[in-house]
Amino acid sequence: MGPGGALAVVRDVTEERATEAQLRIAATAFEAHLGMVITDGDSRILKVNETFTRITGYSEAEVLGRNPRLLSSGLHDETFYRRLWRSVASSGSWQGEVWNRRKNGEVFPEWLTLSAVRDTEGRPTHFVATFSDISERKAAEEEIHQLAFFDPLTGLPNRRLMLDRLEVALKDSYRSGQFGALIFIDLDHFKQVNDTLGHHAGDQLLREVAHRYEEVLRDTDTLARLGGDEFAVLLHDLGGEPDAVAVIAERVANKLLTVMQAPVRLGEERASVSASLGVTLYRDHEMTLDEILQQADMALFQAKAAGRNALAFFDPEMQVRLQARARLEADLRQALPNDELRLHYQPQVDDRGRPVGVEALVRWMHPVRGQVSPGEFIPLAEENRLIVAIGNWVLEQACRQLAAWAADPARSALSLSVNVSPRQFREPDFVQRVLEILEATGAPPHRLKLEVTESLLPEARDEARSRMLELRERGVRFSLDDFGTGYSSLAYLKRLPLDQLKIDQSFVCDLLQDEASEAIVASIIALARSLRLEVVAEGVESEPQRAWLLAHGCGVFQGYLFGRPVPVEALDLDG
Repeated sequence: MGPGGALAVVRDVTEERATEAQLRIAATAFEAHLGMVITDGDSRILKVNETFTRITGYSEAEVLGRNPRLLSSGLHDETFYRRLWRSVASSGSWQGEVWNRRKNGEVFPEWLTLSAVRDTEGRPTHFVATFSDISERKAAEEEIHQLAFFDPLTGLPNRRLMLDRLEVALKDSYRSGQFGALIFIDLDHFKQVNDTLGHHAGDQLLREVAHRYEEVLRDTDTLARLGGDEFAVLLHDLGGEPDAVAVIAERVANKLLTVMQAPVRLGEERASVSASLGVTLYRDHEMTLDEILQQADMALFQAKAAGRNALAFFDPEMQVRLQARARLEADLRQALPNDELRLHYQPQVDDRGRPVGVEALVRWMHPVRGQVSPGEFIPLAEENRLIVAIGNWVLEQACRQLAAWAADPARSALSLSVNVSPRQFREPDFVQRVLEILEATGAPPHRLKLEVTESLLPEARDEARSRMLELRERGVRFSLDDFGTGYSSLAYLKRLPLDQLKIDQSFVCDLLQDEASEAIVASIIALARSLRLEVVAEGVESEPQRAWLLAHGCGVFQGYLFGRPVPVEALDLDG
């Protein structure tokens, strides 16, 4: 065969390869669900499919012969495109996310696969790009991200995102030597807004709080909603001098307190809301995330204990106190099962010194510490719901004693007062529980006096009255304890089925020394008499106090002058 024949064979193979290349292009390009662009080796558009037109808005006639750069959004820099083409040159293809622009100007994300078609010598003769519009997927991803890391009500970062940022900030702080600060915020009495104005108003309040806080913080600070009425602020790069940093953090915290002084309009209502803030500083590389969170939480607890609308910084002494408190709480949970609670009784006497009643008071005999002050463990029990179980135990034990006295002619006229905590009173089965205990013990209901506090009044309203009336129909009587120290609404006093007011000992102890206390006590006695309520003065420790109270119309007294709280076997009821 001559040389010409050999040339013919080469020509046929070249044409065959060209055909194969075109087939590969066609097979790749015309997948109906993908947009497609085919260009020549100089990146001039030769062909597009219908999906391309649907996604971009450009018809084939509008783009033929033009460079695909006409779709560029401007969001990617030259470095991005250099890397893209370098990948195509070295490996023959590139795949990734690109933001392009439709004909109408809308920028959209696409998933792009760009491939080179080469000749026999490896030179690119064509480029094939296939792409899909991933706008919906990106929107779904963004929605998932928003739900995962942001609070849907306020739009603020949530606890998860705040913890992520705190972890990064802790590492940055150690590397830079700059202090940061974490502030925990808890709104005071937020539950009352929800209970009185409804959850819609509560949500509105939370959005307004978030807005106000954002107004006084830097763009670089993180404000997060942790849940409920709890917020957190993360401050960065505050400096390297601890004292100066503390001043800066305190200044920011005070701004957060001040910004809440103006009332918040909630529909037709206006609500005044304060907050408690706990602050801790961080820089130590040995501190863990949990330790920082615990310190901020401890500081917040201290602020709330100080009376709310306050701020407190974490300090090591506080940690020691709170650790001791945590141990005490754990021990308190075992007090009932371990039979460590006792009832002590304190007499109440009339104007002639004759016992007319007794108050039952719970005492905790700790196996190691001995007797724990009620002022120490009762608030702890209130906070952790242990007060419900303790209160039920106290009521049952007291009613057993009342039944024993009722069977003794010399003691049958005595009334027995039992304290009821607001949390216990609000239990759904409270009324039923009282009636069951009375029936089980055989105690006379008309000799049982339940003492409630003023803190119950603003929240309970009609529910409190309804429960009290139901029990009063069975003979149970009610006393308002610590009167004058809490809510003190005359309207509620008139509506509630009360039998007695107890003057708080804080007023009684200042009698004869403080004119304001004398005026308050005289007013309470006058008010009680006008409402036809019996008056009991607590904390009477001297004869001059008793004489003053008697002269102003008080007829029943309780205090160390007449007897301390003691076990029943040591109680002197002979007058």
